[in-house]
Amino acid sequence: MLAIPPKRAEKRTVTFLTPVETQALLDAPNRSTWAGRRDHALLLTAVQTGLRISELLSLTHGDTQLDTGAHVRTVGKGRKERFAPLSKPTVAVLRAWLRETIVQPGSPLFPSRDGGTLTRDAPERRLAQHVQTAQHACGSLQSKRVTMHTMRHTAAMNLLAAGVDTSTIALWLGHERERTTHIYLHADLELEQRTLDRITPPEGRPGRYRAPDTLLAFLEGL
Repeated sequence: MLAIPPKRAEKRTVTFLTPVETQALLDAPNRSTWAGRRDHALLLTAVQTGLRISELLSLTHGDTQLDTGAHVRTVGKGRKERFAPLSKPTVAVLRAWLRETIVQPGSPLFPSRDGGTLTRDAPERRLAQHVQTAQHACGSLQSKRVTMHTMRHTAAMNLLAAGVDTSTIALWLGHERERTTHIYLHADLELEQRTLDRITPPEGRPGRYRAPDTLLAFLEGL
């Protein structure tokens, strides 16, 4: 049975958000409400860190460091611990968010209304609502299927666009093998175009083949 080759399936290019689409989505939650501010903080953390949805939901106050060397600590697949650095805008949003939540080391960073841990499907439902709102400001979102995993893909593509090598991105995302990160190389058409611009392409000439006069004279003499 081990000698039977696996069935080949078509591999689709990963879906990710452009900077304009990302901003439209982050602007979608109604931040005049508690749930809207939570969703905004969660989506911003997701798209900046690239954490998996399970890692986001398991974050607690004790996992969050917002002082010097700001980061969140998470335990991903294979019980591997890693630290995701936070940018200044994300730190500012999380500081404001923490003032609205129960500050205890073990309490969820992004809790439900009753203070408990969000179910896995809750962020997906909230995200779908925010995507519908964002579509009014950014029409290109209408042609994309956006999930929480899209946030992770977007974080990877942002790192790639910034010139970060794939080995570092693999560590950032918690990939066990670097080759897993290669899917993002195929998704970035701009990167491929920049690569093409740096090389000397082979010369090609349009038109049909025309035999030289010497060849025609030889054929006529047969």
